[in-house]
Amino acid sequence: EGKIELWKKDIRKLAKADNVFCKLSGMVTEANWNSWKQEDFIPYMETLLEVFGPNRLLFGSDWPVCTVAAKYEQVLGIVTNFISSLSQAEQAHIMGQNAIDFYNLEV
Repeated sequence: EGKIELWKKDIRKLAKADNVFCKLSGMVTEANWNSWKQEDFIPYMETLLEVFGPNRLLFGSDWPVCTVAAKYEQVLGIVTNFISSLSQAEQAHIMGQNAIDFYNLEV
């Protein structure tokens, strides 16, 4: 419990800078590779959504590194299940539009 509280404190400091965005990425490789559950990541994702909001979060698969702990579909599902209660526009921002904007991509 203490580690997550320290992480929350630090991530809140980072989020105060408007130019800082955050990827929802690399979670399964930080968990126990053989026994993680989707619920393990919810406290982290809730905090990130709270402090960065849907306009400064980006989905990141962490592929191919993630495959040591999960299939791509599982990694995708962790995030899409979590954001399913958000509006379609907010989901679209997290799943791609924020990356397009942040990296100034022409698509």
